[in-house]
Amino acid sequence: MATPLPADRLLAALRDEGVTVVEHPGWRTHNRNAAGAWGPVSGVMIHHTVSTGTASSVEMCFNGYEGLPGPLCHGVIAKDGTVHLVGNGRANHAGGGDPNVLRAVTAEDYSTRPPTPTEHQGSDGAVDGNSRFYGFECINLGNGTDPWPAAQLDAIERVSAALCRAHGWGARSVIGHLEWSDWKSDPKGFGMPSMRDRVHARLAKSPTKPTTPTPPKENPVALSKNDIAQAVLAYREKKADEASLKKGRRIPDVYGYIVSTYTTVQAIAADLRKVVALLNSQKEK
Repeated sequence: MATPLPADRLLAALRDEGVTVVEHPGWRTHNRNAAGAWGPVSGVMIHHTVSTGTASSVEMCFNGYEGLPGPLCHGVIAKDGTVHLVGNGRANHAGGGDPNVLRAVTAEDYSTRPPTPTEHQGSDGAVDGNSRFYGFECINLGNGTDPWPAAQLDAIERVSAALCRAHGWGARSVIGHLEWSDWKSDPKGFGMPSMRDRVHARLAKSPTKPTTPTPPKENPVALSKNDIAQAVLAYREKKADEASLKKGRRIPDVYGYIVSTYTTVQAIAADLRKVVALLNSQKEK
């Protein structure tokens, strides 16, 4: 169990994992906290929307519908892998579920699957899942034939790993709605055990972050005044040859000119690398 992430930390965790995030206006304060507790949280729950179209699905999950006010989740995962944040706090996504599942997920002590649920919203033994799980709705018809693009599955993996990493959880803290309630079938079209395998593999690596390539470090090389003078002289000779050729004063052998120019440029490049190495060595001191 853990304290829910505030909005800024949730956003940072997702982006650090390489998730493409769109912030729906008002998501940071949009929640159902007045209806019940939010936290401590025990895991992440994956759903399908039974809808098509990104814009309409996002609006539905933000606003809800008659009898079930929004937000209906914390984020909507589109077919292209973009994650639209629509809520921060308690959301109407999990409903009632099996307490045995909650115990197993909290302790992460099950094998391939959590215990088979026998409870649902409104049943006598059900416990509240809206207070205990982050919820992500994935745009899919949920008919078993609507495809799950690779980009969408990758986003599910990254979102789940981001929250697990932020809370110090393992992949067993990620479940599908069908593993929580015996009334539910989502997500339909891929298996949660295989998704947990993907999350587990990702958690074993460092999170994906943009990196700035650094140039290879040259060994410091002493550069004499004569080295610099020779480099300058070679450069001036090359420029003089080019100027003469343009003015028509002389026409050198083309092949010889190309070879000479190439050799000169290589020499200048080598000398410049020495200059850079020397400057780097002086800087490090």
